[in-house]
Amino acid sequence: MGNCCGTNISSDSTSPSGYARRKGVAGLSASASSSRVSAASVSVPPIPRSEGEILQSANVRGFTFNELRAATRNFRPDSVLGEGGFGSVFKGWIDENTFAPARPGTGMVIAVKKLNQDGFQGHREWLAEVNYLGQLSHPNLVKLVGYCLEDEQRLLVYEFMPRGSLENHLFRRGSHFQPLSWNLRMKVALGAAKGLAFLHSDRATVIYRDFKTSNVLLDSSYNAKLSDFGLAKDGPTGDKSHVSTRVMGTYGYAAPEYLATGHLTAKSDVYSFGVVLLEMLSGRRALDKNRPCGEHNLVEWARPYLTNKRRIFHILDARLGEQYSLAGAQKAAALALQCLSGDSRNRPSMEKVVATLEQLQDAKEPSQLQRKLSGRGNGNRSRSSWRSEATPPANGGRSAHPSQP
Repeated sequence: MGNCCGTNISSDSTSPSGYARRKGVAGLSASASSSRVSAASVSVPPIPRSEGEILQSANVRGFTFNELRAATRNFRPDSVLGEGGFGSVFKGWIDENTFAPARPGTGMVIAVKKLNQDGFQGHREWLAEVNYLGQLSHPNLVKLVGYCLEDEQRLLVYEFMPRGSLENHLFRRGSHFQPLSWNLRMKVALGAAKGLAFLHSDRATVIYRDFKTSNVLLDSSYNAKLSDFGLAKDGPTGDKSHVSTRVMGTYGYAAPEYLATGHLTAKSDVYSFGVVLLEMLSGRRALDKNRPCGEHNLVEWARPYLTNKRRIFHILDARLGEQYSLAGAQKAAALALQCLSGDSRNRPSMEKVVATLEQLQDAKEPSQLQRKLSGRGNGNRSRSSWRSEATPPANGGRSAHPSQP
């Protein structure tokens, strides 16, 4: 979740599960058609002004602290899924019908987020999560099962997402996290886009405000679900064009006009989606100071390549190999560029983003021309050689692939 207002920069804390939270101090943190969204239930009402109203209106279960302590085996260290600014997230088990604590390996698996009373993120954001996820329901939003508010204890209970976060699948190395294929990346992008499109629709009218790879969780079938609604805000109403608010979120993902003015709109989320889509295409983090000079900021580095169809291969993740079609890669790159427009009026709506990504689901196989150029039908010519024929290397003739992690 987010933090208090300010300008300090902090970093994300990640874990193999993806249930990690920021350890930031304040302000921004730094991180390494209607039918398409009609599966939602009710729309969220205007934010209640009292804690009691929020808790009473939430369509989720209230747990006691002892119930959650039993469900997580007394919050055992070996049950930790992740930890960060909010506190720790524990794996637990409850009965699917009664919601009573269950033995490990039986019943329904849950993720229990326990507020660290000395943490940087507190009650207001805990309440925001209950308010939004307690009212909103959609296949691409993580399900809030319940909450606990007892004395000083504040906990949230979610459905367990076995494949963790998109962030880990893109950037972590090791046998537990294999590189996502092109097809899976496009599937995840579409699912996340549908989640945002629902939030922006008349059924919700919510601005997410903190869209990034660590907040996109994956179920066992790689269906994407948005999590962490601590920074979410109601969208503008009436004739208002924006919501004025303190600048909060994650540096590298926040839209430039929001950073400059504090004016928040749905197009702010569209920009953040563009950053994440670019991360998925390139396999690079939005911000990475370990990269060579000039490549620390992904958007700034990639923008010149995105504007030229014949140069987009300079930014594509080398681990993708020949999994994508030329036309598909160009269309995905063009979509990312549109989302990243410096003028928010030129960014597409998330409904249009969904429509474009749905088209990409039907064009996944490499084209005959690409297979020929990549060496399958033309001797030993490599993928890098046909790319270099399309356009001279931007690095003065060196053949290194700039997107290789």
